Amino acid sequence: MTVPSSLSNGNSLPENRFEGRIAFEEIVRLGFATANLQGWREIVVCDNNFEDWPLGDRSVAQSLNDWSKTGRKFTMLAKTYNEVIRRHARFVQWRRTWGHIVECRACSGVSDDEMPSAFWSPVWVFERLDSARSTVIAGSETSRRVLLKEKIDKLIAKSSPSFPAHTLGL
Repeated sequence: MTVPSSLSNGNSLPENRFEGRIAFEEIVRLGFATANLQGWREIVVCDNNFEDWPLGDRSVAQSLNDWSKTGRKFTMLAKTYNEVIRRHARFVQWRRTWGHIVECRACSGVSDDEMPSAFWSPVWVFERLDSARSTVIAGSETSRRVLLKEKIDKLIAKSSPSFPAHTLGL
């Protein structure tokens, strides 16, 4: 994966403010790739609908496949999953395969402004502050990780299970 020079600081995840669609997509890819390389046990992603996340990219699917092991947990929180299903076929297939470690929740009763567009891990996080410009702030500071996790946990408490791995038919 190629990381724009504006994101790469040598040997660690980006920590700063970034802007632009390409930078946002690269930060998402880098987050998943690093989760695999460093063996993070938990990932939480959050967005209104994930329509512009690169979840369907081959590199993201490969990173998630490589990351998926016993004892891992992936939580996804959205207002709706319609765009995920429509736009991200590789991710939908990964979700089906690894449904036992994936929890998808919907929080449809909140406003667009209340739902962060974010990636959380115990090690590093990013939050997209402006979806139109794809302005992202990323970092590994403890305070940043704790505040984002608290925000996401409040929304998870208001959410319900959604986007099942398999749909049952009669």
